[in-house]
Amino acid sequence: MALPMPPVLSPMPETLVTRGWSDYALLDSGEGRKLERYGPYTVVRPEPQCFWRPRDPQAFTGAGATFDPDDEDEAGRWRFANGPVDTFSLSWRDVRFTGRFTPFRHLAFFPEQAANWEWLDRRIRAFPDSTDLAGARRAPDERPRILNLFGYTGVASLACAAAGAEVTHVDASKKSVAWARENAELSGMADKPIRWIVEDARKYVAREVRRGSRYHGIILDPPKYGRGPTGEVWRLFEDMPALLSDCAALLADDADFLLLNAYAARISGLSLAHMMAEATASRGGRIDWGELALSEDGPDARAIGLSFFARWSAS
Repeated sequence: MALPMPPVLSPMPETLVTRGWSDYALLDSGEGRKLERYGPYTVVRPEPQCFWRPRDPQAFTGAGATFDPDDEDEAGRWRFANGPVDTFSLSWRDVRFTGRFTPFRHLAFFPEQAANWEWLDRRIRAFPDSTDLAGARRAPDERPRILNLFGYTGVASLACAAAGAEVTHVDASKKSVAWARENAELSGMADKPIRWIVEDARKYVAREVRRGSRYHGIILDPPKYGRGPTGEVWRLFEDMPALLSDCAALLADDADFLLLNAYAARISGLSLAHMMAEATASRGGRIDWGELALSEDGPDARAIGLSFFARWSAS
């Protein structure tokens, strides 16, 4: 009998670059800020990694919205050039969603994640044409079962559903799950096979392990720190290894992927990859790792690295 094989760890990092699309663009950057376009609005947000000079400093002064941070944390307030704006509509391919000027500098989604959405879209659309572990071709109408943990406002869940997946979306925030359901309605996907769960990710996964549930793909995009719906405390560095191990236990025998993304200054794609390799030690496959970046357009475009990822894939 063949012994279980460890996954192959990519020897080199990969940078997944998101460039602009119809409803988003990184227009300019520099001196600790970035100038972006979200639908009809130009937006200035802090970005400490932009040590260089902006190409057009005047463009920053004419932005429709500027975020002023209160301190070193994410919180702050928005200044609007032409009166306050609450929400507005955006889209990515078949997914439509609502942008919001939140008090934490982001706009209810993270545009750099589009590189992951593209990868998920490709994997899921190829799923019916792949084979299971016994080499048998899957049924043409078989849907991959995807678990999206820390799903926030649901753009990744909807991208997976649009590609043909059956999705379980989990987030500890009742408000975030309500936003995600609104985005499903806006996208015309209210009738798609999506389960919406308000629960602490660790509790949900532990219960699914006890039930013997299995998924073909799992997405994790945890915060550095957070609280569950009944006061549970989440700390990335302390809690992630055990959660990732439980997620690996939820992977079906013919699972396709396990994707982990993290925003934290003290972490790296390589550290995530080694943690992923430990969790998937007997599954074979491959682990790629690196960072996600936003890029300006044009021949001399500059890119900003914003988060780190590791992803196990069966092939």
